[in-house]
Amino acid sequence: MYILFYTVCFGIAVILSLILVGEWRKRFDVNLALIFFTVTLADLGYVLLYMSRNLREALVAQKVIYIGGCFLPLFVLLLVIRLCRIKVGKWVKIIMGAVSGSMFVLVLTAGIYPVFYKAVEFERRNGIVYLNKTYTAFHTLFSVLLMMYFLAGILILMYTAINRTDVSHKIVLLLVLPLMLCIVGFWVTKIINGAELQPVMYDASLVVYLYITRKICLYDIADTCIDAMVEEGDTGFISLDNKLNYLGSNETARHIIPDIARVNIDTCIKDYRLFEDNLIRWINVFEEGERAGSKKDQFICSDASGERHYYVNVSAFYDGSRKRGYQFFFVDNTKEYNYNERLKKDVREKTAHIVEMHNTLIMGMATMVESRDNSTGGHIKRTSRLVEILVGKIMKDRESVFDLSEEFCADLIKAAPMHDLGKIAVDDDILRKPGKFEDWEFEIMKKHAPEGARIVHEILKDTDDEMFHEIAENVAHYHHERWDGSGYPRGLKGEEIPLEARIMAIADVYDALVSKRVYKERMSFEKADSIIMEGMGRHFDKNLEPYYVASRKEFEEYYTALESEENNDSEGKEEYVGHTV
Repeated sequence: MYILFYTVCFGIAVILSLILVGEWRKRFDVNLALIFFTVTLADLGYVLLYMSRNLREALVAQKVIYIGGCFLPLFVLLLVIRLCRIKVGKWVKIIMGAVSGSMFVLVLTAGIYPVFYKAVEFERRNGIVYLNKTYTAFHTLFSVLLMMYFLAGILILMYTAINRTDVSHKIVLLLVLPLMLCIVGFWVTKIINGAELQPVMYDASLVVYLYITRKICLYDIADTCIDAMVEEGDTGFISLDNKLNYLGSNETARHIIPDIARVNIDTCIKDYRLFEDNLIRWINVFEEGERAGSKKDQFICSDASGERHYYVNVSAFYDGSRKRGYQFFFVDNTKEYNYNERLKKDVREKTAHIVEMHNTLIMGMATMVESRDNSTGGHIKRTSRLVEILVGKIMKDRESVFDLSEEFCADLIKAAPMHDLGKIAVDDDILRKPGKFEDWEFEIMKKHAPEGARIVHEILKDTDDEMFHEIAENVAHYHHERWDGSGYPRGLKGEEIPLEARIMAIADVYDALVSKRVYKERMSFEKADSIIMEGMGRHFDKNLEPYYVASRKEFEEYYTALESEENNDSEGKEEYVGHTV
């Protein structure tokens, strides 16, 4: 019965060892393999011990068992040191191996020389094999060595649990189990003085180590991410499991994202708001891309100093076909980033220069048109300012019915000077007439709106800014349309009239009212305001009324300042003429 029991234990050890071979990764610590090999030999020794028929056979079996007794604690301690990332000198390991090897040499003297055992007798009772031994001081030294290995392992695990954030605390707790199992099995056997329980404890320890190997596949970042990747250099990597628990990172990644160094292994990064704008956001975008069937796995980030820039590649990592988590690769692309930024800057500067030239050309054309008209000097400048004031009031109103973007407002202000470009096609006799138009003259004059739209279209047809093109063309074409449909050139009504043209209409009419023309004097602000307000809902969009009212004070201050400047200029000219006479 006992032989069957120990044979089953040996068979379990063999099966567990084969499972390890099947799951072996080249980055696994060699001590893990040595532990499985040593336990299998020790279990075989127990089978041989209970099959032995005499002292000689029993001693051979006992020496096989002691392979586990002498070397297993050493391999376990070295594995603990490796997984806890404790740096131990090469010579320390050599000395430890030499001590364990020397102890096994002493074991080999059993039955030959009275070095390890003074005396030993063979006895079998009730199917149990007993070796009645008289120990020497070396056996006591062996027991002390076992306790030293055990205590060293426990102390290292305690230190790691308290002081290290880069080692999984789950792994630490798991590593305690084999140590406790082996010690418990050793002392329980001593106390009950019956069948050996150590093979059961050994096999239980192997099960724990197999579970640890599964975890090692996650926590060993070098193996998880890419075998060829080194810990130092320009490439960083971070790994998370499926629940976004932090598994580990290398030094480069901790330099790029310093906050990751504050996170303990196995801690969920969702508990830290620090990662909402990087790791968590990247994973969310990556997952959205996976669900949509599109690839969204590349991002750009900078280190804390802002001096180095990195491509970030996000991917899932697998253990076989099973998805186990996420990995982030950070590849330094500072040179490429800086080169692209210089190119972008050059493009922006050249584009700004082209736009400036373009705007100057447009303003020049508008000014040229205005110079042909005796009655509208300064009109384009003034109406542009009025448009700017109006859209400013609209933008400040968060509850406005007009959803204006900043781009729309900027384009409208820029397009305002182009609203009368069509007058360039009107004959000078009509355009420069010092009085009111005859009906036929007015019909010709009305053609400046569609002609202006045509000219604007030709000027801007090759521009990449489609919004500005559309706004400028609409302003030129429809700024004389009226809300009630009585305007020209097309008689558009209500919201058929583009918003930009409706805003331009208020500025255009207000300036015409309060400015001096060859056929009329300036109208008072009160009278002009009365006309504008009466026109709301007929000539102008009623929805623009509150913004006109809000702008009225600024309108008046603007024209008052202009009048003051004109008076000062006139006085200066008169004084100059007086001195020259």
